[in-house]
Amino acid sequence: MKILAVDTATMSCSAAIVADGLLRAELNTVTSQTHSKHLMDMIHTVCGMSKLKIAEMDGFAVTIGPGSFTGLRIGISTIKGLAWSLNKPVVGVSSLDAIAWQCAPSPYPICSLLDARKHEVYYCRYRFSGDELKKEGIEQVAPPDRVFGDIHEPCLFVGNGALLYKGKILDELGESAHFAGWNQHSIQASTVAGLSLARFRHQKTDDVALLVPQYIRKSDAELQLSKKS
Repeated sequence: MKILAVDTATMSCSAAIVADGLLRAELNTVTSQTHSKHLMDMIHTVCGMSKLKIAEMDGFAVTIGPGSFTGLRIGISTIKGLAWSLNKPVVGVSSLDAIAWQCAPSPYPICSLLDARKHEVYYCRYRFSGDELKKEGIEQVAPPDRVFGDIHEPCLFVGNGALLYKGKILDELGESAHFAGWNQHSIQASTVAGLSLARFRHQKTDDVALLVPQYIRKSDAELQLSKKS
């Protein structure tokens, strides 16, 4: 099975091709520019590196959030366009799941943290049981103090939110706070592809027409409308 996966949920942007369970090509970049400026170029580049055409893909995978509202729309609309035009299946993957998987295996529970701006983070907690990553609770958005204020055991933090609030986490948890390696805090498209494999194999794919970003938090426009009403 050949899968093209992309991630545009944060300032990092990633595109990868996984074929027959092996990573064939991957590109990652971190930039303040909109991902629409380089995503398609990255896709064409990984296709060239892997010597595979987009039309040869058996399916597409993409992070669906939480994350940057604009970034998510760019990645999802791009993948939806490819999947729709080629009549290929698509799988949406949680951004928080992907970043947690990049810590496998971990002896500690994992807290995925992505910067949500407005002094908040998107977060979810996980724990490995054998080779399985189990979610503990639901994906949420909250001020960082509320996230780690009730953690009472050693915990591994990962994601750009973990880096942003590292000082606060250390002040609160001290030696109980552990952090992922420097290369694990940005979502890699190869991880997104890996997480999608089982769903492709079991034909548990998403409806292309219904695939939408999972924002968790309302947009600024929705918040303003709520205040007015």
